[in-house]
Amino acid sequence: MPRNNSLQSSRSEAARPAMNYLEAFGIFFKIGSFTIGGGYAMIPLIEREVVSKRRWISPEEFIDLLAVAQSSPGVFAVNIAIFIGYKLRGVRGSIVTAMGTILPSFLIIVAIALFFQQFKENTVVERIFKGIRPAVVALIAAPTFTLAQSAHINRYTLWIPVLSALLIWWLGFSPVWIVVTAGAGGFFYAKLKAHRAKS
Repeated sequence: MPRNNSLQSSRSEAARPAMNYLEAFGIFFKIGSFTIGGGYAMIPLIEREVVSKRRWISPEEFIDLLAVAQSSPGVFAVNIAIFIGYKLRGVRGSIVTAMGTILPSFLIIVAIALFFQQFKENTVVERIFKGIRPAVVALIAAPTFTLAQSAHINRYTLWIPVLSALLIWWLGFSPVWIVVTAGAGGFFYAKLKAHRAKS
């Protein structure tokens, strides 16, 4: 079985279209330029471009990369860009995707810092930002349903994300402990399942 799995994974790797550096930079530059709401708002755009349209990685791999990016220190959007780039083309790929993600934000922040004082009291600008806020919430909430489907959340496992969200929101638990506990629980559950299969 392990040999068959490795053969299947190697075939799927070979069947994937190769990532072009310039194309990848353009994709992540576009995502970084037009995504309002931070890293989580980028998730549906990255998934559509990298998983659905170009099929550079599978939905399952995308979920795994999201988990690693979320549990790693640093900015989530940059983390996921680096992991995707590295998965596809190694260190060079990670540099290209990271620069594509970072550069638009850097340029926009510099522009805002230079001109914000002139526009911060403008009522039109204030109304624009008030209109943007609900859209940002939707951008962050929308990936939740897609990720739940890719992670195979069902009635038996639904309690895990619900309980985790309640612990963080209601009781103020640190997300670090949630990630560590979930990882340990998954490890021991897999060990128990393997032990039962043997016996």
